[in-house]
Amino acid sequence: MLESPQLAQTTEQLSAAVRLTVPRDHIKQVMHPAIQEVMATLAGQGIAPAGPLFTLHFSIDPAVFDLEVGVPVTREVKASGRVKPGRLPAAKVIRAVYRGPYEGLAAAWKELMEWIRSNGHTPGAGAWESYVAGPESGPDPAQWRTELNRPVM
Repeated sequence: MLESPQLAQTTEQLSAAVRLTVPRDHIKQVMHPAIQEVMATLAGQGIAPAGPLFTLHFSIDPAVFDLEVGVPVTREVKASGRVKPGRLPAAKVIRAVYRGPYEGLAAAWKELMEWIRSNGHTPGAGAWESYVAGPESGPDPAQWRTELNRPVM
């Protein structure tokens, strides 16, 4: 279920992230190790996450994901292994919250993109998902919440 999209202005946010370029069907195998690496690096540097886990997609390609897996932070992380300092962008976005299992995200994005175009907006480059509540918050996927953010011009 996709909640009503809203226009929002984001501010730039420091992040700690691992960049991945992988075939779409490999994302489940590489996501968890990337998350573990980010969290271990933060713990080692005494930095707490300042928000939910996110994926920042640099391009929208149905076959290959070019993205960062990371978390917002309040101070810059020192590069360690694959973990690098990064930023979530300041951007005008259309934002909507999707409620449900991760398998429904592709359909939620399609619905959001249709809403963006039918409401006279022009999509910009990239997009990101913030995983507000997922498996760690409970076993019922109907309660999971993913915030979808698509820059618009």
